[in-house]
Amino acid sequence: MSSPLVSVIVPVFNGERFVAEAIEAILDQDYPMLELIVVDDGSTDMTARIVSGYPRARCISQDNAGPSAARNAGLAASSGELLTFCDSDDLYRSGKVSSQVRYLTENEDTACVLVRHRTFVEPGTEPPAWMTKDDQGAQNPMIRRRVLEAVGGYDPEYRVSETFEWLIRMRAAGLRVDVIDEVLVDRRIHGTNLSYGRQDLQHGLLRSLRARIEESRKGGDVA
Repeated sequence: MSSPLVSVIVPVFNGERFVAEAIEAILDQDYPMLELIVVDDGSTDMTARIVSGYPRARCISQDNAGPSAARNAGLAASSGELLTFCDSDDLYRSGKVSSQVRYLTENEDTACVLVRHRTFVEPGTEPPAWMTKDDQGAQNPMIRRRVLEAVGGYDPEYRVSETFEWLIRMRAAGLRVDVIDEVLVDRRIHGTNLSYGRQDLQHGLLRSLRARIEESRKGGDVA
């Protein structure tokens, strides 16, 4: 298997509770060619100091602009041939990065590959109403750099469902998006997640779909 450089981008805002665990899970990956970029999105807690304790993590600081803008800042600063993300409250499982690299190496027509996640609830947190017993959706894209040339980065207007909207643009551009059917990320629910409130999440998803439908109609490929 070839070993292209992978840039892992971690957007974080006031993530002092969990960011160290997220970083350590990334640095524990078995893939050696890894660049870690943490984007501190205007945190007012101890996030910056915690990140500074990891010499392998490159930290970029910016005024608070939301998760999409933070991801875009990380993308702009990255140098990897392959790009992926980790929310500051999530955890990579062993082999996450190498599995996606292997898939993209073996499937040259695939522009983006997702993995499955397992959702777990932080002790003391009430499970959100939308959470199912076997919540194992697909998330955490790894993309080839050429995806940015085709569809651009994240839309800064989106503070929830921003990755969903990004994937819609990839598919609209004719890019192949695949899924590795294996749980390789643990998604933490702790009550202050941006997606904890289902109503906001639904509004974001509907907005993404409406925008995609309108764009498709203008192009004549949707009745």
